[in-house]
Amino acid sequence: MKQNTCLSIGLVVLIMLLNGWKQKSGARTKHERIEVVKNTNDNRVDITIDGKPFTSYIYPDVLKKPVLYPLRTAQGTLVTRGWPMDPRVGERVDHPHHVGMWFNYGDVNGFDFWNNSNDVGNNPGPFGTIVHEKVLQIKSGNKKGLLQVQARWQQPNGTSLLTEKTTFIFSGTADERVVERITTLTATARDVLFKDNKEGVLGIRLARELEHPSDKPETFTDASGKATAVPQLNNDKVTGKYTSSEGKTGDAVWGTRGKWVNLTGIIGEEKISMVMLDHPTNIGYPTYWHARGYGLFAANPLGQKVLSNGKEALNFLLPKGKSATFRYRVIIHSGSFLTNNEVNAAFDGFSK
Repeated sequence: MKQNTCLSIGLVVLIMLLNGWKQKSGARTKHERIEVVKNTNDNRVDITIDGKPFTSYIYPDVLKKPVLYPLRTAQGTLVTRGWPMDPRVGERVDHPHHVGMWFNYGDVNGFDFWNNSNDVGNNPGPFGTIVHEKVLQIKSGNKKGLLQVQARWQQPNGTSLLTEKTTFIFSGTADERVVERITTLTATARDVLFKDNKEGVLGIRLARELEHPSDKPETFTDASGKATAVPQLNNDKVTGKYTSSEGKTGDAVWGTRGKWVNLTGIIGEEKISMVMLDHPTNIGYPTYWHARGYGLFAANPLGQKVLSNGKEALNFLLPKGKSATFRYRVIIHSGSFLTNNEVNAAFDGFSK
């Protein structure tokens, strides 16, 4: 009887110890709302919110830069184009370097980082490549998730022009997903000139439904995944519309300055607002917008001569050893179109 009692007490103590260990090692049993998980074998870091996929930081060999791909709404709807990574029927098959959400530039000491891909067509370059080096920090949380990475901007011979340190901050609610990107570029071996160029800097390639309606003949993906010429476009369910902080709308947003742009559209039955916010501390603020109706949504503070039709020029020079930081926030709102007042409130919160 005494032996059985001792065994029972010992078992209770063991269970208590195990429970105490589980509580102390909360990382083993507790799941945060916003999970940031590294997958080294697949060259990616996955971000989920409330157990649902949001986006991934990917750096596969087929790309010439790391990107966030794909981007989803809180309902799980894809808002970025699938082609060329995961083609979907009815998508345009232009600009293979437009993948997900990225950050680069078209003229860095004469090297084109924007247009580089595995299919450059007749573009002679010379091209630069942004090489992911390492993940510096990962942090999951109930309010925010954090990913910090390091990369290098290199010439074709492997020589580095810039070191990049980027921090992504992910957050979300029942109807919203948010990415904040803070990128610091440091000139390594020599001065680096960002010559005025329309191709830059923070870009997103949109799903077909978020493009502006168009009547120009184009090439699209057919049901078998092949590129097919379409002489007359079907604009059914194509509902995108840009609106800038300065009151510009549609294609008129391109080549104008603004603190923010709000892209609205409908995918299925879901109303979506995708907002890109500039930050007052950024070079060239308020940014020029390289926002095209065919689905390229980009903020470019460095291409002033081209985007202003020669009225301005910047030609930003980053001296050797010096750094420049760029900060942006992207909001993907689901269920309604954000009003100008709502976007202005979001901008005010971000800018402070």
